[in-house]
Amino acid sequence: MIELVCASANPDKVVEIAALLDGIALLLPRPSEVPDVVEDADTLVGNARLKAAAICAATGRAAVADDTGLEVDALGGAPGVFAARYAGEGVTYADNRAKLLAELAGVAEPDRTARFRTVAMVVRPDGSETVVEGVCEGLIALVERGARGFGYDAVFI
Repeated sequence: MIELVCASANPDKVVEIAALLDGIALLLPRPSEVPDVVEDADTLVGNARLKAAAICAATGRAAVADDTGLEVDALGGAPGVFAARYAGEGVTYADNRAKLLAELAGVAEPDRTARFRTVAMVVRPDGSETVVEGVCEGLIALVERGARGFGYDAVFI
């Protein structure tokens, strides 16, 4: 079985990635001594590459990383690549959802079209890369719903 070091330190994402790779690859945890990677690329692919390359360099093993953006059409594609820090640095998931709902106040539900776009990338010690992208289309709810998931899950239909 393929072994991949997970670049994410976000425990919610690690659980999701492990579930997706179950039976395909063994997901190894990111070493605790490896610091967070600054995600300052302006694209999802760029951020995924920064994280996977840093973990691969630090461990000498193939690494997997992802980056996800929420693109809301009524907001011109925002928050996009800045989804995790939409309400600012060091904010909570609830802060990001509150800002999103406030900015969409007055926008009718049919006009609240949005999508999650995720890029996953594997970087190997030989420098080769594999990148895949997935998109999930939907709408932003008028109010938060449910208590499962994380991030924008409570407002994404």
